[in-house]
Amino acid sequence: MPNGGVVNSQTAQDDGPRSGGDRSGDAGPLRIVLIAPPYFDVPPPAYGGVEAVVADLADALVHRGHDVTLIGAGRPGTAARFISVWDNTIPERLGEPFPEAVHAALTRKAVAELANFRGVDVVHDHTLTGPLNSPAYASIGLPTVVTMHGPVDDDLYRYYGTLGKDISLVAISQRQRQLAPDLNWVGMVHNAVRVDSWPFSRDKGDYALFLGRYHAHKAPHLALDAAHAAGMRLVLAGKCAEPVEREYFEKEIRPRLTPDDHVFGLADAKQKRELLVNAQCLLFPVQWEEPFGMVMIEAMACGTPVVALRGGAVPEVVVDGVTGFICEHPDELPDAILRVDKIDPADCRQRVVDHFNSDQLGAGYESAYRSALNHFRATPAVVDDTLALLRQQYGPLEADLATRYTSDRLCTRVPDPSRVDGRR
Repeated sequence: MPNGGVVNSQTAQDDGPRSGGDRSGDAGPLRIVLIAPPYFDVPPPAYGGVEAVVADLADALVHRGHDVTLIGAGRPGTAARFISVWDNTIPERLGEPFPEAVHAALTRKAVAELANFRGVDVVHDHTLTGPLNSPAYASIGLPTVVTMHGPVDDDLYRYYGTLGKDISLVAISQRQRQLAPDLNWVGMVHNAVRVDSWPFSRDKGDYALFLGRYHAHKAPHLALDAAHAAGMRLVLAGKCAEPVEREYFEKEIRPRLTPDDHVFGLADAKQKRELLVNAQCLLFPVQWEEPFGMVMIEAMACGTPVVALRGGAVPEVVVDGVTGFICEHPDELPDAILRVDKIDPADCRQRVVDHFNSDQLGAGYESAYRSALNHFRATPAVVDDTLALLRQQYGPLEADLATRYTSDRLCTRVPDPSRVDGRR
């Protein structure tokens, strides 16, 4: 159930200015609010890709010297100040529309109180409905940054396109951004991990691994077919909770299982690391425009190569022939599995160290925040220009009346001043 109010799970001292202030330059700490979905803890104990990214981002931003508040549900688990707006996480309600709406309302209230109490510079929302709060945040002087965690499909494209410049979008891959170049992107930041939190080993077990959702987009049925053709047993560790996942499992997975295969179930954080570090390879036979693919960098951090089908961001993550193999067709997967012993596990881990570490995550978003803030600060000049034109056309009195219908920080559509006194 929602708390109905703001509950501080970590004590916050009133040591900051209550107004927004000017912290949008190229130096100095920022006061950042991260908003996470209410379904899983941050970091998540098992499933929860968005929550894992938010956890690493919160820690990275704190490490870089910023003042970070995380708003979500459940227990505190990062270095950031934590505000819970629900009594508990609600994984059983994932996919329902009503909790999304409630969460947006609760977080809007929490942000307003936090801005008044401590001061805030930027809001970074990782939820679906939360970006609808962006006009409310703008009215108190706060820009809204939004990470597109999902695919650029028709629904999300229309949604974010409708919000337009109310939000500053961050892509998680170059491919994702290329698919919708007209959206209001402020940057691209690859997802990342804290490399030292993932074990590394050159010695591997006797199995290939599939780790992900049971869904046609993730195609574990192709992983089974490929492993069987290569003569290697497959361990499947995945989420199978929603009706579409259970239906897919019964139709495509169960008939393919052999006595050598092992359906592990949903792995928690410790089990996931053990499965990844001991696997011969991770199979990633995606059948869609994969926005990023966190499990690929998790596997490589463990020194485990990735055998994948080309799709979405896969070529941005995996270096073909160095950290795994990228195949064009499912028929190529078995041969790639048989060649993973040619991949040096140290090269896999180094790829993550060099390109997908958490400090780069923090630096990337810091840059995105400053870009969003600089754009936001520039908008009052547009308002001023609009008012100058209004005063020329209508006179100072009616133009000043029109300002009551505009934000003091954003250039919104200014109504015809002749409507102000009800004459039309």
